[in-house]
Amino acid sequence: MNKNPEAVATTVKNDAASSFDGAENDENYVLVVKNLKKYFPIKSSFFKMHVGDVKAVDGISFKIRRGTTMGLVGESGCGKSTVGRTILRLQDKTSGEVYFNGKEVFSLSRAELKKLRSQMQIIFQDPYSSLSPRLPVGEIIGEAVREHGIVPPEEHDDYISRIMRACGLQEYHKDRYPHEFSGGQRQRICIARALALNPEFILCDEPVSALDVSIQAQIINLLRELQKDFGFTYLFISHDLSVVEHISDTVGVMYLGNLIEYAPTEKIFENPLNPYTKSLFSAIPVPDPDYKMDRIPLEGSIPSPANPPKGCKFHTRCRDCMEVCKYVTPDFAEIEPDHFCACHLYNTPERMAELEKYAAELKAAEKKA
Repeated sequence: MNKNPEAVATTVKNDAASSFDGAENDENYVLVVKNLKKYFPIKSSFFKMHVGDVKAVDGISFKIRRGTTMGLVGESGCGKSTVGRTILRLQDKTSGEVYFNGKEVFSLSRAELKKLRSQMQIIFQDPYSSLSPRLPVGEIIGEAVREHGIVPPEEHDDYISRIMRACGLQEYHKDRYPHEFSGGQRQRICIARALALNPEFILCDEPVSALDVSIQAQIINLLRELQKDFGFTYLFISHDLSVVEHISDTVGVMYLGNLIEYAPTEKIFENPLNPYTKSLFSAIPVPDPDYKMDRIPLEGSIPSPANPPKGCKFHTRCRDCMEVCKYVTPDFAEIEPDHFCACHLYNTPERMAELEKYAAELKAAEKKA
């Protein structure tokens, strides 16, 4: 019987969101993301017809416990920043669910969303372009405080001073402009602006990648101290695996729009399961000239998110690729307690036999087509 390959693939794909069923109602979790997708349409140059999609985020699920930090890592272009901006509703989703304190973010009205804005903040990657050059620092930090009515008008000035001191800035910096500060000080201004609204959740979108190494350490330590003092919850997006290991409680690894591994930091760094994660972690430099690195080089380059490979998206670069990997998307399953991974290497014999049968049907259907 000639089966539609897409239909067969759908029947065997395990919904990653099912692993987190009920988590949105658990008060221990600030943020729960279920099967989130964000596609950007591709238009033809002449008739402006919809000819395809860039699958920037292609169905990811995770949860962040209150007062902790989740690190999100992956190659450039894998969709990390798109995940963050979609969670904050800075752009619309294609499908999926995002729960903040049990409320679905995309079902909120305009008035409800305005209240939510003060509870969810972002620290951008470039501290200079994200600050208005026409406003003094005091106004940059205090503008949203005034808009959301965080403190009474008579306490506004003292409140801004307290926030600035908490972030390592002096009170006399209020009347200065962003161009008068160094990169590290500008990032402190961005942190102070986010902190001033007294949020519960802060998205840190590569907040130290544009800074010198010595300044990076200061900013990371500042973020940890603020989390300890105020109980913030962070989603920390970064390329620097050493920084992620230092600051994160849990880590998610993304590849081409998908979350392929998710676990507590110690577990994932001591025992990475996915071949891509193993390759990524093998590139972490070790400050020991006598230590011999056992690097796992990646073959080829990352495929286009507009035309991703069938089956496991990583199979075109994986040393452990099997025939089933080319046709069937792996389940995002809990391999060990709290350690989730999407890879056919960890299928049970029964599940593997089932998927190999489906892969054979897909292969036959593809040839007939």
